[in-house]
Amino acid sequence: MNDKIIEFIKTNPLLKVISLLIAIALWFFVVSKGRSGIVLDVPIGFKNMPSGIEVIDGAKTVSINVEGQERLLKALREEHVGVVIDLKNSKKGENLFAITPDNIRLPKSLVATKISPQTVMLVLEERLKKEVVVTPIITGSPAEGFLVKSISVTPKNIEIEGPASAVAKVYSVKTEPVDITGIDGDLHYSVNLNMPKRGIRTFTPEVKVSIYVRRIK
Repeated sequence: MNDKIIEFIKTNPLLKVISLLIAIALWFFVVSKGRSGIVLDVPIGFKNMPSGIEVIDGAKTVSINVEGQERLLKALREEHVGVVIDLKNSKKGENLFAITPDNIRLPKSLVATKISPQTVMLVLEERLKKEVVVTPIITGSPAEGFLVKSISVTPKNIEIEGPASAVAKVYSVKTEPVDITGIDGDLHYSVNLNMPKRGIRTFTPEVKVSIYVRRIK
């Protein structure tokens, strides 16, 4: 049996090599047929964020070239793609991170062929929590013959959190404007808060504003 295989290989070896090369070329042609590429700007996400730390500055997206079967690229959705940076060993201040294929989440059948930028600088800062006063904003005037007796807001104070440098400068949070034009009786509104700076958050998204009016004698 082995002698027959050896004899088969020795017979027209050049022709057999050419046939093998043609078969390999055809395989690559079939595999690559229908392949295409797209460029995506993918938001940067984070994992293993250190406790009490916030990302306050740095790149927001990474551009990646994705290649694969055209039909798979057409079916690609935003939730299928991700760029995730591991912040496990990061520290306060400036941190430089390399973006490699290991940071990119893609369906197995697709490949990231180019990443830009390949490094990103992120600035991390301590998180601060603080209690501040809620200031109701009122516009307009009651109906003729009425005036505003008092205004109250519940709760009077809320807790905010965010980057320490931003939170430290905030002493009150205003409500969205409440228009009382033409009112002739007490009214109570649920009003959203107008957060003063990006990155500052609260777990009390709205407050109750009460306006009490009385008739002028």
